[in-house]
Amino acid sequence: MTVRRGKKLSISIQEHMAIDVCPGPIRPIRQISAYFPRLSPTSPGPVSPNPASSPLALSPGSVASGMGGAHLLSPVLARGRPGGGGSLSLPSSVDTSVEINSSDSDDCTALGTLEFELRYEQSSSELHCTVLRAKGLKPMDFNGLADPYVKLHLLPGACKANKLKTKTIRNSLNPVWNETLTYVGITEEDMHRKTLRLTVCDEDKLTHNELIGESRVPLKRVKPDQTKHFHTCLEHPPPLPSPTAMGEALRGISCYLREWENEQLHSLEERGRLLLSLQFLPPFGLDDVEGGGGGGGGEGRRSGGLCVGVKRCAHLAAMDVNGFSDPYVKIYLKPDIEKKSKHKTAVMKKTLNPEFNEEFFYEISLSELTNKTLEVTVWDYDLGRSNDFIGGVCLSCHSQGDALRHWMDCLKNKGRRVERWHILTNELPRTLSHD
Repeated sequence: MTVRRGKKLSISIQEHMAIDVCPGPIRPIRQISAYFPRLSPTSPGPVSPNPASSPLALSPGSVASGMGGAHLLSPVLARGRPGGGGSLSLPSSVDTSVEINSSDSDDCTALGTLEFELRYEQSSSELHCTVLRAKGLKPMDFNGLADPYVKLHLLPGACKANKLKTKTIRNSLNPVWNETLTYVGITEEDMHRKTLRLTVCDEDKLTHNELIGESRVPLKRVKPDQTKHFHTCLEHPPPLPSPTAMGEALRGISCYLREWENEQLHSLEERGRLLLSLQFLPPFGLDDVEGGGGGGGGEGRRSGGLCVGVKRCAHLAAMDVNGFSDPYVKIYLKPDIEKKSKHKTAVMKKTLNPEFNEEFFYEISLSELTNKTLEVTVWDYDLGRSNDFIGGVCLSCHSQGDALRHWMDCLKNKGRRVERWHILTNELPRTLSHD
């Protein structure tokens, strides 16, 4: 291939190349400059359509080395209008790259950054999340701005029961909240297995709210009673794996994991938290109660028994159309042959964080208690129709996790009041009656 500079450009190409070239002078440079970037390594600037100021410069060495690849003869289109407008350069590897400020960029800063703090109070089982500010958010509205707010979820088991939300900042891409949101009833087990998801959304009054980006933080990164500062880039939600893009083995694993995850989320759907206290009071006068802990519901009793304290609930699921519930708590000690173990708290109106502070006493020996199951359920009271089940928990020697630990601590520490938070699930106890 030979090239000669001048007003006219003549190109002779080997016959085996699949390209049609008319003999004689070809198109002026101003017509072909839109298809060929400037290949001179000393002039990386943008392509100009002016033939006088930017002729097509091709060195014989570069042309000879480029005969093996067709990319030198392939059209290269600049962004914008043909013949200019874009910033094109041809590096030695001939690979094109997207600018960081392009709308097609996958860089995390394209969505903005989020700054927040986390602190876990171990004594009160509270997780405090202080949402400070966001910067450089992606515009979501026609005016080039957004109406951002932040909502929190605990994973796995994300639902409306554990969603917290900040206020909305109007018409801003750099909002400042300085707002603290608190989760109550967060146990040490939660801190090891849960992940906090912070989602920045744009509020739209006429249409549905739009997602801007999110950030996820494993709670195990937060040490008890220490404030940890985070400054993260917002990211797109992780997409679900596409089985069609995988091999047979990966396709099978993906389908299995997806079914397993759906089953886990369904069976472990959280409906809120319940703070429960248990205290076994030995028979009066036979065993000394250490530290005077035999107070409460067992004072003045000669026989021993179990004192159950229903303290409070937190982050209950909303069962009514107004976004609240009218919760109350029922407890049973089963098997209950005589049908006398049922106790019920008062109904708290229009709240998802009720405080009951009620105690109930079961007169029973320690040996009998080891074969019993304490069922605690939370209900939403509805006038004129059946009440809605919110969630429940069962405590016995056959329970697991926090329920088992709480029950065993009560049996092993006679006379001592033991308090623990429990996760309310959507699974009805098998022996539950709907009276």
